Amino acid sequence: MLTLTIDAHNIVPIMGQGNQTYLLIDGAAAALIDAGTGLPAHLADIAAALDRAGATLEQVVVTHAHGDHMAGAPALAHAYPRARFRKIPWPGEDERYAAPWEPLADGDRILVGGEALDVLHTPGHALDHAALWHAPSRTMWTGDLVLPGANVLIPQSRGGDLRQYLASLDRLEQAGPARLLPAHGTEIVDVERALRRHREHKARREDQVVAAVAAGRAAVPEIAESIYHGLAPALVKAAHENVRSHLEKLRQEQRAVETEGRWTLKPEPHVTGATSP
Repeated sequence: MLTLTIDAHNIVPIMGQGNQTYLLIDGAAAALIDAGTGLPAHLADIAAALDRAGATLEQVVVTHAHGDHMAGAPALAHAYPRARFRKIPWPGEDERYAAPWEPLADGDRILVGGEALDVLHTPGHALDHAALWHAPSRTMWTGDLVLPGANVLIPQSRGGDLRQYLASLDRLEQAGPARLLPAHGTEIVDVERALRRHREHKARREDQVVAAVAAGRAAVPEIAESIYHGLAPALVKAAHENVRSHLEKLRQEQRAVETEGRWTLKPEPHVTGATSP
């Protein structure tokens, strides 16, 4: 199966770079992973690649419903009216981008010519997030689950969940991929190192959030300000989302409590030492 990286020609301010989409070709059949944002240059590159390969775009598979991955679906549906548009459903979000959406579910198999991709539901960055697994080549298309040289935003107020995200990293690792193809940046071949970096970053941020709350910073903005020093205004909202994701994880673990927007840590349970008879 031929895999072509097609630049979506967009820029995502929080990432500092745009999206990579992937055109998979086997014989005369082709599938596109992620829809980009519908920019003419992206559509032209897809058409040129299909023409060179003598292939037909049969389906578009979207990893999740964030705009930089999905907003191009209407333009693609117009250009390729016979293509199938597939993703794990996110009611209320999918309707923002008109296309003939077909639901995918965890464990589904997508056929591209004679090749098969397995769908893994990997929520955390988004509740509908999917990774796609090609077992023969041990390749995983990771969407926004794992990124090279960047850390993954967990947008708590828009379907993000840090505990789910960490569990999704575990699931990806258990599959045993040899390479990861992310939606932003280049191919990742040192998978173990990439996963370790993502986990360690989240653990460091959690320690910082705990320290900030312990020091009396109780509201999200002041916690974020104590961690993200001198942050550009365009990134403040994302920083707040990340802080909220850590606070929600602490609440789920019964380590913190929120009262009218103010956060406090719960006391550590007292453990009585064993006594000799």
